[in-house]
Amino acid sequence: MALHLVVVESLKDWQPDYPNIRVVAARDYLSRPEYLKAKDLRVINLCRSYRYLSTGYYCSLLAEARSHRVLPSVRTLASLSSKSIYSLNAEDLDGLIQRSLKKRPAGPGDEFELPIFFGRGADPALQDLARQIFDLFPCPLLKVEFRYHGKWLIDTVKALPLNGMASGPHRQFFIDALNGYLAKPWRALRQRGTARWDLAILRNPAEQLPPSNALALHKFARAGKKQGVDVALIEKRDYERLAEYDALFIRETTAIDHHTYRFARKAQIEGLVVIDDPDSILKCTNKVYLAELMAAHRIPAPATRILQKGDPELAKLGEGLGFPLVLKIPDGSFSRGVFKADDPRQFQDLTQRLFKESDLILAQEFLYTQFDWRIGVLNGQPLYACQYFMSRSHWQVVKHEASGRAVEGGFKTLAVAAVPEAVLDAALGIAKLIGDGLYGVDVKQDGHGVYVIEINDNPNLDAGIEDQILGDQLYDRLVGEFVRRLEARRRA
Repeated sequence: MALHLVVVESLKDWQPDYPNIRVVAARDYLSRPEYLKAKDLRVINLCRSYRYLSTGYYCSLLAEARSHRVLPSVRTLASLSSKSIYSLNAEDLDGLIQRSLKKRPAGPGDEFELPIFFGRGADPALQDLARQIFDLFPCPLLKVEFRYHGKWLIDTVKALPLNGMASGPHRQFFIDALNGYLAKPWRALRQRGTARWDLAILRNPAEQLPPSNALALHKFARAGKKQGVDVALIEKRDYERLAEYDALFIRETTAIDHHTYRFARKAQIEGLVVIDDPDSILKCTNKVYLAELMAAHRIPAPATRILQKGDPELAKLGEGLGFPLVLKIPDGSFSRGVFKADDPRQFQDLTQRLFKESDLILAQEFLYTQFDWRIGVLNGQPLYACQYFMSRSHWQVVKHEASGRAVEGGFKTLAVAAVPEAVLDAALGIAKLIGDGLYGVDVKQDGHGVYVIEINDNPNLDAGIEDQILGDQLYDRLVGEFVRRLEARRRA
């Protein structure tokens, strides 16, 4: 039977009369090995803040990496972080909102709040509405603000902190709602589907290092025409038109706090086939999540430590890895946010700087190789293989100069059959844990073995590089995967 576990920022937040349940401090949940190894846990994350890269955010992120069922999920946190996303999610509730609130007296600008704790509304007359909102935003403690503009509309959806509950007016409501929630089975999110035949490719013509060059985008369009798919190149300004398409292919560098994630999320809500899907973006763009995932599933990787801001043992952890070592911010890309510390002093200076951006950062054993393997994986199968060489007189594939100029090393494209079996196994192993999308897995190989460095949700597909072996077949296979998924949805 699954064990419920409540994670709190401070144990002082949990009052003596709260339900009798196992409670652990967030710092312990993040760092103690028994929680990494624990199986079949249902984690209720009640940290004081869920902001991006906060301790509360990492508790949900690493819970998912450990295969713990967690409330709220990282997807929910991403939805609540942006009004443009949660307003989109809430559009389908308009009819229910009007029916539920039609008897409520209202004038222009009037507003009211509805607390929703574990799916239970503070106003019993609005329970059906509360349940539907909780299904869209499965978060333990919510406050939904409604405002009247000719009709009642959801103005904001916010997560409430547990530490304000003890002296607040909803203390008993919280206790009753949590007791009721603990007695019910865990619920899964519902999915929507559709089946049409237009593919939108999101790109940014001004991006310095785009994941696909102009010729590759042209070849995608040509591959679509051969397979009966109309391909349209869209940009950030086309967000409102996204529902006109049946599928979305993101060919712009992705990030969470960015319009690329909002495009992926909206595409998923509208029922489009989407690569990169939002879950893959959430997982692949955070290196702390990937480190925890690889540790939990024994994927070969360089020795890695997750560093917490304020940890008194920080210097000791750095010395344990030896120097030089590599420090990484969680959500860097194209070699950005990756730094080498050659000695303890550099380690101290860099960690102080990086902790201003994130409560957790990554320290990793330094492994120098002449090149990194990049294995492209599509739907669990190897698609292409490249060797990316370090840029000249530098330890990374891409060297970012102070001027803003990016200098890249050379490359060599090989047939998948020519890749060492251990490299392929490692790449396919981590890709399987992320999903069934398109990924680029970076692997180092030396005389001691292979090591997965990271997995990218938005890998390069450039004409003249990744397509050197497959040629036009590379683009045909990508478009063919969209066709396969669209046909599967139509049959369903």
